[in-house]
Amino acid sequence: MQILNFKLMKPIVYFTILVLTLSSCEKLILGEDEISSPENNFELLWTDLDKSYSNFEAKNINWDSLYNIYRPQVSPNTTDLELWDIIAGLIENLDDSHVVIYNEDESKYYRSGYTLNEQSKKEVSEELISTKYLEYRTAVKSEDYLSYGKIKNRDVGYIYLGTEDGLNPAAIDEVIEVLKTHQAIILDIRQNTGGDDRYAARFAGAFADSEKVIYSVQTRNGINHSDFDEKNFYSTYKAGKSQFLKPVILLTDRKTISAGEILGLHMKSFSHVTQIGDTTAGDFATTGNRIFLPNGWTYRYPVQLFLRPDGEYLDGNRGNVPDIYIKNTMSDIQANQDKVIEKALQYLSEEYEID
Repeated sequence: MQILNFKLMKPIVYFTILVLTLSSCEKLILGEDEISSPENNFELLWTDLDKSYSNFEAKNINWDSLYNIYRPQVSPNTTDLELWDIIAGLIENLDDSHVVIYNEDESKYYRSGYTLNEQSKKEVSEELISTKYLEYRTAVKSEDYLSYGKIKNRDVGYIYLGTEDGLNPAAIDEVIEVLKTHQAIILDIRQNTGGDDRYAARFAGAFADSEKVIYSVQTRNGINHSDFDEKNFYSTYKAGKSQFLKPVILLTDRKTISAGEILGLHMKSFSHVTQIGDTTAGDFATTGNRIFLPNGWTYRYPVQLFLRPDGEYLDGNRGNVPDIYIKNTMSDIQANQDKVIEKALQYLSEEYEID
């Protein structure tokens, strides 16, 4: 068993399988001689996913059966618009927002399984949070979508992280330094769009109470849907001069995705952290490089399998399940109410007498 520490190496290496795939069928994917017919474009995409997509078994997908449903819909006379809809219908069955197809100029794209994620955008409002619930809110200039503040009339700090695409995850140390005197912190990662898993691990290190293995990764390496290389195990670690070990409430929603979910895995492994909100997207796996079709469309998809230490799949309709389930509706937001934050404050009051 190989246990990997995010401090030492990049957590995800996905180029190997793509290199193997492209080197063995370079003309099939990128060759100038390929015919750009509706049937050939469909066949190329279906076959490539069949050989390299990582989550067929995790999601219990019968890819051959889907071929039998969607392939007969394509003929030499199928228009581009019709082919787009057919392929979108095919990949929608994967229910995986890391599976995306783009048209030639990228003015149009289709993301699989994204309906609930998109809907959740209307179930949270940064303006509402700032005006009703926060005494102040300060943006961290070096990082995109990282800000902090204090809950009004409560001895509770607040941190919002919207992505792991920043350059300096250690910026959280400075935030903790400001908020460390508070009795608790609410860490809000609703609408978190993901990014770099290493960022998530380092960020979580500011809250770590221990070091433990929390998940493993395998890369697809064969033609069978069950063909993967050996597991690499990833663990939490403490980072920074000190850690915030008082109560932490982690807020999540359906659009907490990818590296945002990896952050959630880290945080949920700490004894002082409670997750409140909606179950996360369940789309952990890292995406490979874009692949070209002869008609100029491109697409991408995951090539790795993410597992809990006990072997349970992380991708699929699992996600990070909250300790306390609650979600806002559009009506709640329109009524100037964030029930998720209010539930977090109620929990802190009842469980820790923090008012």
